[in-house]
Formats: sequence, structure tokens, C-alpha cells
Amino acid sequence: MKKRLFSLALASVMALSLAGCGGSKEAATEAETKAETEQTAADTSAKAEDTTAQEETKAESEAASEAVSESAGGTLIVGFDQDFPPMGFMGDNGEYTGFDLELAKEVAERLGLEYTAQPIAWDSKDMELEAGNIDCIWNGFTINGREDDYTWSNPYLNNEQVMVVAADSGIEKLDDLAGKNVVVQAASAALDALNSDDNKDLTASFASLTENPDYNTAFMNLDSGAADAIAVDIGVAKYQLSQREEGKYVILDEPIQSEQYGIGFKKGNDELKDTVWEEVLKLYDAGEVDKLAEKYEVADMLCIGDDEKSDDKKDDAAEDDASDADTAKEDTADTAKDAE
Repeated sequence: MKKRLFSLALASVMALSLAGCGGSKEAATEAETKAETEQTAADTSAKAEDTTAQEETKAESEAASEAVSESAGGTLIVGFDQDFPPMGFMGDNGEYTGFDLELAKEVAERLGLEYTAQPIAWDSKDMELEAGNIDCIWNGFTINGREDDYTWSNPYLNNEQVMVVAADSGIEKLDDLAGKNVVVQAASAALDALNSDDNKDLTASFASLTENPDYNTAFMNLDSGAADAIAVDIGVAKYQLSQREEGKYVILDEPIQSEQYGIGFKKGNDELKDTVWEEVLKLYDAGEVDKLAEKYEVADMLCIGDDEKSDDKKDDAAEDDASDADTAKEDTADTAKDAE
């Protein structure tokens, strides 16, 4: 009888134990299922929010483009110097081309604007912009020294003003230009550089400083011997030398001035500037700007993204500092705990 009672008791305990195990497993399964459901819901919600944000950003961008298109009359008229290769010039096919003009045309097309390349006399550029005959000046346009005169895009090319001389002239450095005849394009950044306080002693040493209407005329004067040197943008200098007899001219190593190119808009026209620059950045991210820079041999001058890279480095440094601080706190806490 005792054995039978003991067996019944043991069976009851085992049944309760199995029921308890089964209940724990079921509870665990239910918890896991609930957690998975909640995670799926959270992921779905996050994806929906991302999609909504992307759609809103796209809508805002399209609205801005439409607003600019309406305010600009559906056109983007780019003022440029037609004798300023490789930025803007007339190609062999009789059409205007160049690094700046091809980039401007692509931006206009993406914005749904009718693109017009409008050649202008460089010394009349301000009048053309103020009169509304052009929407912007996009042609190797130097920012430095003109910061307050226009509404500027971010810089996109680094530039230097340099001197070009005949290879057999005996001129090897800027000091050798004392008593020499120098030519420069009228109203150019090179002229501004020579007239700056930094270079007043250099300019005063010249026998003469003559303004020419364009760089083709300047090189004609250098060819004829009427000039001993040309003050010119380095990109233009490299292009001009590539089109002429190899080894006939050289660029002095010492630059007159270092500077940057930007797109100049009428003062206060931030809306057009922001919209145009946003498209330039999109083209840069897509690798199209690099392709154009390679085509026109100005790839070594590109500076788009330099500001962003600098900000990224600052952010990385800040994150590293924060991480180091957290590690130090953890080490201090561990030391205190060990001491206890």
C-alpha cells in the first residue's frame, strides 16, 4: 500500500514538473514571438519614415527647382569670356565649349532650364549681370578680392596667377621681371593680383604693365616680342602652351597669387545660387565633374568637397575624443571597483 501511495505521489510530482516545463517553454515562445513582432513593426515604421523623408526631400528639391525656373524665366544665361580656354572658348566645331560651360549646360538641363552661353566683354561683366542680361558669371571667375561684390557658390577649382615667358628669355623667377614689359588681360584677377598690396613692389619694378582685351592678344604680343611676360591663370597658361610649339614657353614656378574659382550671381540671388550649386554637388557625387575635369585637364585643380572632407575630419576627431573620454571613465570606474 505504501509503495502504491509513493508511486502515485511520484507520478503527481513528475506531472507537475512536466507541466511547469511546458508552461515555461510556451511562455518563452510567446515572448520571443512578441519581441519579433515588435521588432518587425519597428523596422517597418523606420522604413516608412525614411521613405517619407526621402519623398519630402525630393518634393522640396523639385519645388525649389520649379520656383527657380519660374523666377529665371525658364532660362539659365551664363556670362563668359569666349577667349578663356579651357573654361570657356569656341571649339573647332564653331560652338562654345569648355569645362565651365559643359558643367553649366548639364546643370541647366537637369533643372529644366533653357541654357544659353552668352559671351561678354570681361570688363563689362558687372554691367551685364546688374542689367539682367546674364544670370551668372561662370567662367574661371576668381572669388578672392571680390567676396562682397557677388553672391557666390562654394569654390570648385583652386587656381594660381602665374607668369608665362619665352623659354630662352633668361627669366627664371619673378625678380627677373624688373625692367621687363608685362601684359595682362583687362579687368582680370591677374591684374587685381598685380595691383594688390602684396605685389606692389613687384609691379613697380616692371618697365610697363599693359592691359590686353584677351589672352590670345597677350600671346600674340609675347610671340612678337612686344611683351616679355604674361600674367595669367595657370589653367589658361597650361592650355595655351599645349596648343603652341612645345618647349617655346615656360611657366615660372613662383606664383603671383593663389586663389579659388566660384560661380558669381547677382548680389542677393541666393535662391538661384543654392539651386545651381545643389545640382553641381549631385554631378560631383555621380563622378561627372571628375570626368569633365579630366577632359579639360583641370583635375588637379578641383576642390569641390574639400570643406565637407574637413568637416568629416573634425567630426571623426570629435568622435575619437568622445570615445577616449568614455574609455577613461570606464577605466576609472573599474579601478574604483577593484579598490573596493
